[in-house]
Amino acid sequence: MAVLRFLRIPNLVRGLISLLLSLIIICVPASVFTTVEESSKYMLGGDETFSSVAGECWTAGFAKVKLTPEDVSADTYYIAGYNTNNPALDVLDDMYAKAVYLDDNTGRGGVIICAIDCVGISRADINDIRQKVIESGKLGNVKSINVCATHTHSAIDTQGLWGSAFYSDGKNDAFMLGLKEKTAQAIIDAYEARENGKLYFGTAEAQGLQADTRTPIDYDATVTSIRFSPDDGCDDTYIVNFACHAEMLGAKTTVVSADFPAYMAKEIDEKTGGANVMFINGAIGGLISGAKLDDVLKNPEFDCLAYTKQFGKDVADLVLSTDNEKELVPLINIKSQAVSVACDNTALLLARIIGVLNNDVEKTAFNKVAIISEVSYMELGNNQIGVYMIPGELSPELESGNFFTAEESPLGKEADYKVLSEMSECEHAFVLGLCNDEIGYIIPENDFVLHEWLPYFNIPYDESGRKHYEETNSVGPQTAGILLDAMDKLISSAK
Repeated sequence: MAVLRFLRIPNLVRGLISLLLSLIIICVPASVFTTVEESSKYMLGGDETFSSVAGECWTAGFAKVKLTPEDVSADTYYIAGYNTNNPALDVLDDMYAKAVYLDDNTGRGGVIICAIDCVGISRADINDIRQKVIESGKLGNVKSINVCATHTHSAIDTQGLWGSAFYSDGKNDAFMLGLKEKTAQAIIDAYEARENGKLYFGTAEAQGLQADTRTPIDYDATVTSIRFSPDDGCDDTYIVNFACHAEMLGAKTTVVSADFPAYMAKEIDEKTGGANVMFINGAIGGLISGAKLDDVLKNPEFDCLAYTKQFGKDVADLVLSTDNEKELVPLINIKSQAVSVACDNTALLLARIIGVLNNDVEKTAFNKVAIISEVSYMELGNNQIGVYMIPGELSPELESGNFFTAEESPLGKEADYKVLSEMSECEHAFVLGLCNDEIGYIIPENDFVLHEWLPYFNIPYDESGRKHYEETNSVGPQTAGILLDAMDKLISSAK
């Protein structure tokens, strides 16, 4: 290997791959590409500047629509999140689109937050949902529509990466069309179900539920619950945020499921006598999962279903045991901004070019390609809650700042970022992950290691033997800096 490096053979191989990709991009039809302006046609920008003037009360509405096909055996639906060519054989629990409408009654407009039980969904598909909602004419003054993925690894493929082979689109066209229509309907129904009430938030700390499978060990163990209590005494609505991969059923599962969030919602529903529950994931890059993930993936005797159900109940118990709730002042501020992220991942680019993925992409200078995504920042109450809305799986260090030092870094570098925790002055802040797009893992540049010969195609190991799988599903080493800079400028422009 030393001789090959001396002869610069690895550099030659990488150069040839880059040249080949440039030639392919030249030949790609113009219809594959879009622009920031065109792709943002249905992205509502929110508030130009944030206000400190509260309304008289909160108004909220909740709705959900089942997405699961009536008979999964009637067609081919690939399960997303693990292996290709894994058709669903049955349904364990249903996939849902759940939507919450929130309005502070200041007259500046309401906000939609929607969660889909899926592994991820592209901004292109989310904009189709937004278009259906906006053009329905059934919403009043709404200033922001946000759609997230819960990141369950046992739902029907909504990204395309888990088809019959790595080069085939795993999405079912009829299912995707139905998903968009039903999700749009859930949003409209949430708006129509609106009623006045009070909004509260509380937190609880999870002990022993999570694990970080990649050093540095760093994750957010806080379970945040936002609870709407209607004035008329009807059922409460909970929005629950917790950072954990929903992959407890394991890689061998053949059944459709929303994974542990389904059983969390079921437990809260049963113990409260009918509360509505929405789960939204957090900063799960790096990779944050259940504490017993090794058993889930490697122990054939392990009861994954029992673990999934118990995990959901454990999270529900944390939500229901919250004893520090505070009432939120009726005030909601939100701002969104499209962002262009340079794509260095050859494998993802090829997947987009052949139609496996459908993320919005634009052609940039020198036959390069960027993914067009977006970031948003929301505040609830008067400096009470800050929400960083991130289009992928964020490494928790990019929120906390707990990076490798230069001595610890496999690249010998410091991480030079203004992290999310430094951007908000709110009493409590959290990451809403996989929001309004899924662009994969977002990794600090000082820990971003690529395979020497075949970057993004082969999984690399650094000199200490650490596995760097996540890089193969990342847009590139610049992604973290681009998104953090965009978020910082967005927040600064709104204040």
